[in-house]
Amino acid sequence: MSVQQTPHVPASFAQQRLWFLAQLPGGNEAYNESIAFTIRGPLDAAVLRRALDALVVRHQTLRTRLVAVDGEVHQHVDPPETGFALTADDLTELPDAGAHLDELRLREASAPFDLARGPLTRGRLVALAADHHVLLLTMHHTVFDGRSMNVMMRELSDLYPALLHGHPSPLPPLPIQYADHARAQRERVLSGELAGQDAFWQERLAGAPPLSG
Repeated sequence: MSVQQTPHVPASFAQQRLWFLAQLPGGNEAYNESIAFTIRGPLDAAVLRRALDALVVRHQTLRTRLVAVDGEVHQHVDPPETGFALTADDLTELPDAGAHLDELRLREASAPFDLARGPLTRGRLVALAADHHVLLLTMHHTVFDGRSMNVMMRELSDLYPALLHGHPSPLPPLPIQYADHARAQRERVLSGELAGQDAFWQERLAGAPPLSG
């Protein structure tokens, strides 16, 4: 059964480690990934929301939760129509909009995620003026990293103008999802394919000075 056919997929080893750390006091929000994306000029908020929803359909990791099943951590991939969790804030009438924006950024960056209930991605579109918006994006590191953020912003920059002008998505289909990687990784370990690597590195590093600190 492929990843496309089942919502439950074993978590990757990195996800398992981060899930465990997130159970510790203060460990959840410590792994939030946040970015503030400034948008100058006219903005169609409805089209931006559609573009974000399209990315959720495209990337399973944007609609993935981590659920403990019989003592093991699994990825639960929600359906494509889940949509992106985006809220809007209008600060255009506030004289101290900048201070309110800073408060929102801090609040979003530090608010913990419920790894089991999800979603593990969220955003706030903050209007500072008719032609000045800030998109705050926050994701949990179990499903997102710095490289993922770069990919998302690049694809969003391609999707938004295409949808704005009534064109189809310019993005090519993805050949693989993160859940596929996690499953392949686990199969390689369980099959013993990587068993010889410990001996290889022990021999290769024999005589190396110990790490200090």
